[in-house]
Amino acid sequence: MQNVVVAKPYRFFPPSRGTFWAALLLRCVPFYLRKYYGVARVTCRGVERLRASIAAGHGIVIAPNHCRPCDPMVIAVLAGQVRRYFYTMASWHLFMQNRFQAWLLQRAGVFSVHREGSDRTSLNHATELLAEAGRMMLIFPEGVISRNNDRLNYLMEGAAIMARGAARQRAAQSPPGRVVIHPIAIRYFFDGDIEDAVTPVLEAIEARMAWRPQRELPLVERALKVGSAMLALKEIEYFGEAQRGAVGERVERLVDRLLCPLEDEWAQGRHAGGVVRRVKGLRKAILAEMAGCNLSEAEQDRREQQLADMTLAQQLAFYPAGYFEPEPTAERILETVERFEEDTTDVARVHAPMRAVVDVGEAIEVSPEEQREADGDPVMVKVREQMKAMLAASLAEVHPSATMK
Repeated sequence: MQNVVVAKPYRFFPPSRGTFWAALLLRCVPFYLRKYYGVARVTCRGVERLRASIAAGHGIVIAPNHCRPCDPMVIAVLAGQVRRYFYTMASWHLFMQNRFQAWLLQRAGVFSVHREGSDRTSLNHATELLAEAGRMMLIFPEGVISRNNDRLNYLMEGAAIMARGAARQRAAQSPPGRVVIHPIAIRYFFDGDIEDAVTPVLEAIEARMAWRPQRELPLVERALKVGSAMLALKEIEYFGEAQRGAVGERVERLVDRLLCPLEDEWAQGRHAGGVVRRVKGLRKAILAEMAGCNLSEAEQDRREQQLADMTLAQQLAFYPAGYFEPEPTAERILETVERFEEDTTDVARVHAPMRAVVDVGEAIEVSPEEQREADGDPVMVKVREQMKAMLAASLAEVHPSATMK
């Protein structure tokens, strides 16, 4: 299980404002995408919309969906086409892997954010950079990598809050400036043989479960059987026995088994909202004292187990119910099997060839005035609507019968 939570006192990592390393790294992106992610080609559409915002001198937020680890590199291809660098906000844990990675991220224009805390430093820094309008600002509103290209998760409102703060600063300038958000839809397509790609992964998982290879089963049935078995193992761990019912219902029960006791302890029994939001709130509460190192060893261990349970709940939430219905696309099969492997080994092997299509949405102007409606921030509602429409359209181009989940 990957460690994405750092129980240490937070410190902010600012981005480098220089362009030498940014330019050099941008030239390496196509090679990096091919070698480490199997993405051989990136096609960008609607680029003229972004160019128009750049020409107008707007402060620009680009807000893509976040279904794969290589999404920032794919967006870098778009940045190269419009000849404009970007800053991006990334989770603090990425800077804590090693010093070289932290140094490289900063040179690429990346700065840290403490997702489990109230990081005013990062928010203020992002607002100031956006108000300057020297570079674009890349924000992934989903906040986490889902590996579900056909499902858009809840969009956090941080992008709108930051953009609104920058809009206030730019409105006070002479002459006054504007801030816009461009929704971005990244769609990946797998152009190889799906059975050849995922069979070795399924066989490796079957071997770890002491199964014989299930080669007699059709691919979809085989993947579903492996997934059900993996779920049953976790049910035995937490319930004492495998559960009955549809897979979606079983996942939901296990998520509640993991999170509800923690919410009773840390969130006054509130169980509302999507899993990502629930986990975010719990992490914030649990980590508050852990970072100060004032806990006994037993309490530290207990909270680390609670954090692990939350990570498992979030992993489970990224297996959408009905994702294989009525007939799964090759990409959905690939995403699911990749997640099987990543959730059991922390690493998903590269599957090539892949290609990415990047659609740039219409500019959404952000008002300096505070806005709130019943269904959330109106800016993020518009971002979601555009993003979902573009993802559905790109899916229909290759898989006319498939629908967004």
